[in-house]
This record gives sequence, C-alpha cells and structure tokens, in this order.
Amino acid sequence: MTSMAISVFKAHALQVIGHVASSNVGIVITKRGKPLAQVVPYQSTAATVNPGKLSSALVFEKDIISPLGVEMWEATR
Repeated sequence: MTSMAISVFKAHALQVIGHVASSNVGIVITKRGKPLAQVVPYQSTAATVNPGKLSSALVFEKDIISPLGVEMWEATR
C-alpha cells in the first residue's frame, strides 16, 4: 500500500480514487508524515458474508455423555 500527502490527494482526489478502484490497491493519506486516512477499494458485504460456510465443519452429537463415559462426565462437573 502506498502513501500520499493530503495536499496531493486534495489536488488529485478523483484520479486517486479512480486508480484505487481500478488497481484494487489502497492508499494511505498522510498529514505531516503521519497516517490520517486510508482509501481502500469498495467491497460489497454480500460478497464477503457466506452464511453456512462452516456448517460442514460442525459435528452434532445426539449423546454427549457416552463418548466420555459416565465417570469422566461426572468428573467434569
């Protein structure tokens, strides 16, 4: 990610935003050498959220006591 002074960003904001959108690489805006803001490409939240993605990784047990045994189950109380 590159950085850019706020004065340069102010003068060329439309070109910078167009470059960020086309290259898909963000830019850090600085003021006196310190980070002030970050311009990043837009990403739709609908594309990043995938409900049920981990559903195949879960294991549902009908009986949670028998895999441990009654003795170990009582010990965990």
